[in-house]
Amino acid sequence: MFGLGAKELIIIAGILVLLFGAKTIPELGKNVAEAIRNLRGAFKDPVNEDKKDIER
Repeated sequence: MFGLGAKELIIIAGILVLLFGAKTIPELGKNVAEAIRNLRGAFKDPVNEDKKDIER
């Protein structure tokens, strides 16, 4: 994974916890996952989205 070892990943995780706090990290992950899903959906089938907009 990008040439990162276990030590580097632990350090990065520690820095994230210090910056954002332990409670907000799951929320950030959820928001990032939702954004990725939305992007994939937008690029997956834009032709059908246009048809749905016309039907409304």
